[in-house]
Amino acid sequence: MALLPSLLTALLVFSYGPGASVGCDLPPNHVLLSRENLVLLSRMSRISPSLCLEDRKDFRFPRATVDGSQVREAQAISVLHELLQQTFNLLLTEHSAAAWNTTLLDQLCGALHRQLEALDTCLVREMGEEGSALAMQGPTLALKTYFQGIRLYLKEKKYSDCAWEVVRVEIMRAFSSTRLLHKRLRNKERDLRSP
Repeated sequence: MALLPSLLTALLVFSYGPGASVGCDLPPNHVLLSRENLVLLSRMSRISPSLCLEDRKDFRFPRATVDGSQVREAQAISVLHELLQQTFNLLLTEHSAAAWNTTLLDQLCGALHRQLEALDTCLVREMGEEGSALAMQGPTLALKTYFQGIRLYLKEKKYSDCAWEVVRVEIMRAFSSTRLLHKRLRNKERDLRSP
């Protein structure tokens, strides 16, 4: 896979509406890329989830990290970036390439990379100097722990097809959980544009 940078933060930020976050000018196609990412992730399924019921696991997604009322504005962008970055990193492993159609995987990683590049600019602009300190606090640290649990699960299951299917479904569920955070960012953007 030729594309090796950042992942799913932008997918979360922009999968549910207009493609702008607090004070950031993201490309107009950002929302379309997010929807395309969800479609690609859905198409990547190689086996029926019903065949993997015994492999299911509660990864304990840290819902408070994406609850719009619990996260400060600057942290919201960091949380979304971290979610996308961790997902991107997970998909760039040689094990994931063996589990999924590489054409779809390359398309997904390429789209995620483009979204992360745009979000990186916003992250720097919104968080400035405090960015690295906030990135290691609360919500983003909880996401790192969450993804570490996913990596350990895959390793324990020896990167089986069912393990990857469970993780694919979990990632889609995590993206869906970002609706409140995304709505809060959209509302904040609307408030900033109002006279």
